[in-house]
Amino acid sequence: MATPRTLPVRFLRAASETVELRGYDLDSWLRRLGVDSRLLFDDRSRITVDQASAMIRELWALTDDELFGLGPSKAPRGTFRMLSLAVLSAPDLGAVLDRWSQFSRVVTGLPVITVHKNDDCVRVEVAIDPERDPTHFMVDISLAVTVRFLGWLIGRRLLVDQVLLPYPTPEHPQDYEIIFGPNVAFDQPTAAFVIRTQILGLPTVRDEKAVEQWLRQAPQDLLNSREHDLTVAGQVRHLLERGLRGDWMDADAVASRLAMSTQHLRRVLRDEGTSISTLKEELLRDAAIASLVRGDESITALSTRLGFSEPSAFYRAFKRWTGNAPGSYRPGSGEADK
Repeated sequence: MATPRTLPVRFLRAASETVELRGYDLDSWLRRLGVDSRLLFDDRSRITVDQASAMIRELWALTDDELFGLGPSKAPRGTFRMLSLAVLSAPDLGAVLDRWSQFSRVVTGLPVITVHKNDDCVRVEVAIDPERDPTHFMVDISLAVTVRFLGWLIGRRLLVDQVLLPYPTPEHPQDYEIIFGPNVAFDQPTAAFVIRTQILGLPTVRDEKAVEQWLRQAPQDLLNSREHDLTVAGQVRHLLERGLRGDWMDADAVASRLAMSTQHLRRVLRDEGTSISTLKEELLRDAAIASLVRGDESITALSTRLGFSEPSAFYRAFKRWTGNAPGSYRPGSGEADK
């Protein structure tokens, strides 16, 4: 079973600021999520996909707004369902985009979608007011939902040439590959993504029953998507996951499985902003966080399972990975195991 990726704490921090700006009790909100408030203060902190899903559902419940109060006006619960049903009968991807753009101009709670087409590519712009979205939370959510939902409608991964984000490069830009894939550009004039014109004819393959099921599971399926594991780094991570159950593959073995030389593999990973050792550390970190959040394994047992010689070595590594002690990830407790 694949080890779920964790998400950077900046998404939780942005959501927390949204909660505070609207006058809600942040501490009680974090308690419902099972998140220690100390995690907000270190950029190395992470949250699980389950926690991120709960975070979004809690925001929906608190604001009664599918865009968390960050859109041009309120988007009542059910807005995205109506959008989904409106585009469902469109025969292909191009028609879906045209209809989505029209719908966004009629339903004032949604960001306006503008579609620019030429012979080679299509640029889909999402209008987000930066004054209403100072943490960029709305930008990230809107683009991620749009890209994933379009791919779901056509029954395949939407091949995106580039994602454009209208804010400065963050401290850990590689985290954005989890959400958007490898081709992300920052400091852009507007939020947008670019696809090839030739895929506009791909047919839609979903029906109303499938839409209703997809909406019931939201946002879990959006956050759990492994579509960007098609990068070389994603393929290497998948191979290295076996090390969590036994011996770790070395660089030569990984390169052989991917039918490339070890030198070429290292060069490709470097171009993607990572390395085999970094991917191994991220796997260990994510596996540790998943266990700690579940709360069903002692730290001694966890450290042994992950290959550490003693709990103290695990403590040091975990603090290096996340900036916090393992106990801060335990549900309902800030205390580490004794």
